[in-house]
Amino acid sequence: MADEAKSRQLSKFFKTGKGQYAEGDKFLGLVVPKTRLVVKEARLQVPFSEIQILLYSEWHEVRLAGFLLLVEEMKAAKKNAERQDLIAEFYLRHARQANNWDLVDLSCPKILGEWLVRPSADRSVLDRLVSSDNLWEQRIGIVTTWRIIRENQFEDTLRLAEKLLNHPHDLIHKATGWMLREVGKKDPDVLRDFLDAHFADMPRTALRYAIEKLPDPERQFWLHRR
Repeated sequence: MADEAKSRQLSKFFKTGKGQYAEGDKFLGLVVPKTRLVVKEARLQVPFSEIQILLYSEWHEVRLAGFLLLVEEMKAAKKNAERQDLIAEFYLRHARQANNWDLVDLSCPKILGEWLVRPSADRSVLDRLVSSDNLWEQRIGIVTTWRIIRENQFEDTLRLAEKLLNHPHDLIHKATGWMLREVGKKDPDVLRDFLDAHFADMPRTALRYAIEKLPDPERQFWLHRR
């Protein structure tokens, strides 16, 4: 299934050059739907020991397949809290292998997010992730809240967004703004309150992402106020 021309495209798109955030990552040249086809055939038949091998592959798409297999495991464990615990703990142990934004975004809301919407969940794990020294764990922390936002629960997103206001990396600015935008889609007034308190401190990228779905006059108001 490898495609050399597509591999060159993906390597450029996902910033694998010297000094870039995914320096040295290697691509077979598979688009996500092709990887999903492989996962669909193998799902629920691959033990953790084999998934771990996939997660530590040198190939980006193979690591993605490992994370998507964990997504399938979490779906199947919807009514089994003990199994969910095992899947989430396994994911957290190997979270740094989700070492690009697509690997994070396609996995953490459906694995950790699903785990953390349980009433008994301890969401302090999100604070530990955003306080990590690892860029990808930090992104996992904020993007995981996408699943929690769907339950009309915004406190975790707002708390983590505050912690990440001064983060130096654009990938975190984009993720934070994106999650704030998702909050705003559910309750625009909650987003407006956050903007009113923090617009002066928000990186411009985060602000632009956060206000993207607001009416144009209001977007212009926040941009000029900034």
